[in-house]
Amino acid sequence: MKLSKRISAIGCGAVLLGSLAFGADKKGDAKKGLEVFENSACMGCHNTDSDEKRGNAPALKGLFKREGLTEAKVLDKINKGGNGMPPYEEQLEPAQKVDLVAYLKTL
Repeated sequence: MKLSKRISAIGCGAVLLGSLAFGADKKGDAKKGLEVFENSACMGCHNTDSDEKRGNAPALKGLFKREGLTEAKVLDKINKGGNGMPPYEEQLEPAQKVDLVAYLKTL
């Protein structure tokens, strides 16, 4: 198998594993997600009760009402960070991320 095909196959497998790890079969617990939000420094930068940004950090109120925003995109941002946000890929367990996204959906 050519290297490009192997990389493509690995990428497809990573997407599948990522969706399984994210909890395609689990909805998450918003209450636990709030705890993750409060204990992971998220609330130090992100506003959840208004549309106002805090510095460079976007407000999260109504996050999933924004056009084109999906659970996968939010999870990717949580994992990789960017624009001043640190990555949480290794700091949070997969279940914590599922719970965090469940909480963000309530905003």
